[in-house]
Amino acid sequence: MRVRILYHDHCFDGAASAAYFSRFLEERFHPDAEFLFTGLAHKADQIFEDWMFDGDVNAIVDFKYSPDPRLTWWFDHHQSAFLSPEDAEQYRRNPSEKKLYDPDAPSCTGFIARVARERWGWEARDLAELVRWAEIIDGAQYPDAKTAVEMPAAAMKLTLVIEGVKGSEPVQQIIRWMRRRPLEEIIAEPEIQQLFVPLYERHLRSIEIIRSRARCVNGVVSFDLIGYDLEGYNKFIPYYLFPESVYSVSVSTSSFRTKVSVGSNPWAPRPPRHNLATICERYGGGGHARVGAISFPLGEHEAARKVAQEIAEELGREAQ
Repeated sequence: MRVRILYHDHCFDGAASAAYFSRFLEERFHPDAEFLFTGLAHKADQIFEDWMFDGDVNAIVDFKYSPDPRLTWWFDHHQSAFLSPEDAEQYRRNPSEKKLYDPDAPSCTGFIARVARERWGWEARDLAELVRWAEIIDGAQYPDAKTAVEMPAAAMKLTLVIEGVKGSEPVQQIIRWMRRRPLEEIIAEPEIQQLFVPLYERHLRSIEIIRSRARCVNGVVSFDLIGYDLEGYNKFIPYYLFPESVYSVSVSTSSFRTKVSVGSNPWAPRPPRHNLATICERYGGGGHARVGAISFPLGEHEAARKVAQEIAEELGREAQ
């Protein structure tokens, strides 16, 4: 039996979700299955291609819903979980115990673990640390910006690798290790260390690049990283550099898109009032209440910059 698991690529929670869910599926339902992992990225022309549902069992974790009849399982926790109102309506009209959505869950990994325990009586106690870190990382539950940026824990170092490495193959190797191995062992693997060391050096450079490019006006940190290879920068750097900030808005580019990122400071001097996913949805993006993004076609720099400026001005009016 072939099980295809589509997951949010280059995301710790996406990788952890794929690891925990595949372990659950193997031990509870399909002990002899072959597991195939496919990473998904948010794009301006987001679609699910036909070949993606080629398994005997097909699942999506920590990513948008697909109405494809071949989809067997779905778990997500993003406010912007549906590509269209029609997809949302199709989901509502076809309830399934295997297709579940909880936008209030701090992480998709924790959501899967809770449902597996409560509905199917299954739990991987040896993966409790993986679940705990998915909740911390995806829910931005660090004690302070210094911890989030200096990354002392193995899980945080793995996050740097998962978010910054080129291609999906290293992430999928990490997923396979996550299914049964402690995070401290994974980060210590020589091939992971070979990836981590240059990525950490790049991370340190990114702090200085953002310091030189960013400005904070009315509680909003804005910066433009087009021309720099920094799409996977640590999203807490703006709050580390500007602790008085409430929001951040940035523009970056990668091999397949131009991106506007919008975030809020977990340690802000005053609580954020805006729902950032709702703001991003106006421009075709989405995310969570406290963090969101918008994808533009590759090369559409000026369109992205215009939207970033509009959002920064809107968020800045909160302080006026």
